[in-house]
Amino acid sequence: MRILHTSDWHLGQRLVNLERTEEHQHFLDWLLQTIEEEQIQVLLMAGDVFDTGAPSNTALRQYYNFLTKVCATCCRHIIITGGNHDSVSTLNAPKELLDCFNIKVIGGATADPLDELIELHNKEDEPELIVCAVPFLRDRDVRLSVPGENYEEREQRIKQGIAAHYAAFVPHVQPYKAQGIPVIAMGHLFAAGGSASESEKEIHVGNLGQIGAEQFPQEFDYVALGHLHRPQQVNGTHHIRYSGSPIPLSFSEVTDKKVVYVLDFEKGKLTDLRELAIPVCRKLVRFKGPLDKVKQQLAVYDNSSYTLPAWAELQVELEAPLPDLNQQLEEVLKLKSHELQLLIHRPPIIRTARQTLEQQVREEVDLHTLLEKDVFLKRCQSAFPDSDHTELVATFSELLELMGQEAES
Repeated sequence: MRILHTSDWHLGQRLVNLERTEEHQHFLDWLLQTIEEEQIQVLLMAGDVFDTGAPSNTALRQYYNFLTKVCATCCRHIIITGGNHDSVSTLNAPKELLDCFNIKVIGGATADPLDELIELHNKEDEPELIVCAVPFLRDRDVRLSVPGENYEEREQRIKQGIAAHYAAFVPHVQPYKAQGIPVIAMGHLFAAGGSASESEKEIHVGNLGQIGAEQFPQEFDYVALGHLHRPQQVNGTHHIRYSGSPIPLSFSEVTDKKVVYVLDFEKGKLTDLRELAIPVCRKLVRFKGPLDKVKQQLAVYDNSSYTLPAWAELQVELEAPLPDLNQQLEEVLKLKSHELQLLIHRPPIIRTARQTLEQQVREEVDLHTLLEKDVFLKRCQSAFPDSDHTELVATFSELLELMGQEAES
């Protein structure tokens, strides 16, 4: 049996204010072709199908067009779980209809974890693979609110709740294991030791729910994870992996290799695990350094290997303010306009011995990347400069999380 693990599509995502529709379509077309070429029988999508809980009509159309086409391939089973960006109700709305096409959707956790245990059958209607399709576990799914609990107690309760959710499958999958039937778990979480980029939202306040590889039961032959956008193993464990996002979702991912994983099972054992590189159609590039160096990098940049113009982030380092800086850069960019588009122009870094407070703020604050809690913290620091703001920020973050969960459900 051959299985493909992917995650974090984020259909409908916008970078600054530009849509990624062409890039996502390029990936989905490649994925369909790869499923046929590799003779994939099971497709696992581990959360964050969409970038927001209220996806655009364009994003929904991409999703359903892909599912329609994948049903016509050799892939016999598709399993999709919800992520922290997904709306449970949006994913679950067509699940009964999709079930008729062997597309199983688990948008969110239910009262009975066995609703997430999926038995896949072969052509003889015999079980050949068991999937514990765990979606993103929200706070309310893994712990009860306890008045007065402190930060450490809350962290421990979230970790215990997530670990207990996976442990609940063990007595139910052991009979399958005894028959030599492989068991795969899915998840959408922040595992301890994982390498994040700038584009992941905190999955719990402060990313409290970080569990390690040792907390996944040994009965799982493979754990297909989503949420982190860089492909990686968890704590160096071969069979517990993040596949990462199929396209770079922020400029912090410009050097990341985007992949999907292909797994082969024979006689109940994982015999092969390969990564397939996803071809890039649009490059995200960063230019940073002294003005002469940046201008030289822009002048020699070659985008001929990519079908779409590159998007650039630019930041110049100066010894002193330069009045015609933008004009100089625009002259160079005009010559590259057919292959390079400036998306983010960060304020220049002035390399002087002493900087004014105004310059420091101008360097640190970028409205494209500033988070709500950063704004709240700066307001606290301004209003109460001599106070400790840790508890206030934690409370504010929890309110943001609760508001997000209500909007997504």
